[in-house]
Amino acid sequence: MSSSSSSAQTVAALKVHQWLEQWNDIVYDGTQNQARPKPHFYMFSMPAVQLRALSGIYRRDTDEGLPRREDLRIQRKHDPERSLEIRHYVKGGYPWSGLSAAKRADSENDRLKKPGWLPTAVVVNILEAGDERSGLTVDAQSAISVVDHEGGMATLHLPQAGVTPDGIPPIEVIDGQHRLFAFDDPDADVEDYYLPVVAFHGLDISWQAYLFWTINIKPKKINPSLAFDLYPLLREQEWLNSGEVVQVYRESRAQELTEMLWSTEQSPWYRRINMLGGTRAENGPVTQAAFIRSLIASMVKSWAPRNGVGGIFGGTPDSSGGLAWSRLQQGAFLVTAWSLLAKAVNATEDPWARSLREHEATLDVPGEERKGAKDPAFGGTFSLLATDQGVRGFQSVVNDLCYIRHKELDLAGWRDKSDFPEVTPEHLAIAADTLKDQPVHKFLEDLAQALATFDWRSSGFPGLSPEERLKASALRGSSGYKEMRTRLVAHLRLAESDAVRTAAELASLAQ
Repeated sequence: MSSSSSSAQTVAALKVHQWLEQWNDIVYDGTQNQARPKPHFYMFSMPAVQLRALSGIYRRDTDEGLPRREDLRIQRKHDPERSLEIRHYVKGGYPWSGLSAAKRADSENDRLKKPGWLPTAVVVNILEAGDERSGLTVDAQSAISVVDHEGGMATLHLPQAGVTPDGIPPIEVIDGQHRLFAFDDPDADVEDYYLPVVAFHGLDISWQAYLFWTINIKPKKINPSLAFDLYPLLREQEWLNSGEVVQVYRESRAQELTEMLWSTEQSPWYRRINMLGGTRAENGPVTQAAFIRSLIASMVKSWAPRNGVGGIFGGTPDSSGGLAWSRLQQGAFLVTAWSLLAKAVNATEDPWARSLREHEATLDVPGEERKGAKDPAFGGTFSLLATDQGVRGFQSVVNDLCYIRHKELDLAGWRDKSDFPEVTPEHLAIAADTLKDQPVHKFLEDLAQALATFDWRSSGFPGLSPEERLKASALRGSSGYKEMRTRLVAHLRLAESDAVRTAAELASLAQ
């Protein structure tokens, strides 16, 4: 900018030449809204409020009944709540922006504020004088003139009086409308907030639609497991220790617990969770994201929800109730529960387990000691325990039955008396040893024994009868989560253990 004022009338820009020789062979047709584009675009920064005042946003809709190819607008419907959240984010960053209005007004939560950076460029097109949109024309008084200089620089001369009443805005937004709408209302706090801008000049509308598609639709979304894997880099931030105030706390804790399962040798999932979302064969049968979402839906949720069963890892003792368990205890409990299940499944000779082992034996797979997750009945291709549904089902019933019987199991009586400064696999193993003397350990053993007699074969197993395959198919997809819990609870109501059976009876009432 030529001035720090948001009313500056000239903008210094970097001219970016981005054109390949072979692009000259492409057929450009102005009658199809694909006129030959200029071989460059511009990069600059501008106060967000000024950019918003100079911008027009044209949204697609079906109200006018136009054939879809004749609707030349490219923007999606505006979501006011999204723009409002961006506005809050600009002022206080995340997670402050995600709090309720009352919590944002509470000065106690000012410690959650962070810089609200928006480093991604808004992509626009600068219209030329005479360009027409929706029957209106850009007049000379409203147009932006672009003057190129030597050395790859340029100057944008903005309209002196803004947009004239009979004209249309000289800038049209290709990508970033919600960011701009966040600056709709006058606010002195954000007057000097600049946005990076990538600007094309005189770009035909079809190319704008093409750019919008490549920016928003074509790129492959980041794998959720990879995204969750970034949480260890954030754990030192204070807001991750703010309990249930922010959702990211729950995600971070669930990620940490999943990492404990993956990194602890006593865990049947040692090095067998797909932490970064690669192939099943190379990285493990269940993704990190699946474990995290399962924990958030079961153990890492509010201790005292409005209805239903709470999470045994949720809540805080000084506010919403809950167990005063440390991260180390939570990890030790989770590893112990899974280890006991793997042990029970390894030992069972139930027909379902034998059939899975016998099937793998016919494949002449190179022999390795089949214990823990390597037992085909536990971690094999056709075992539901090695699927998203199985993981969520097991962790749900462990949570629900222990939560319902937490007083009888004296969960609050298990204390972390260690002074370990950090959570490591070695410290986790020591904490797990202290759990063996607690009433809940016997309960988890009995629960695992009962679940080892459940038929965990997936619908893809070739040895199922048509009736068995149909029944197993109902567990597929997201709708299978609830059905899986229902079947597991029904199965546990027939358990030999009185404690497990009683807890399952109560859990069936909370379905």
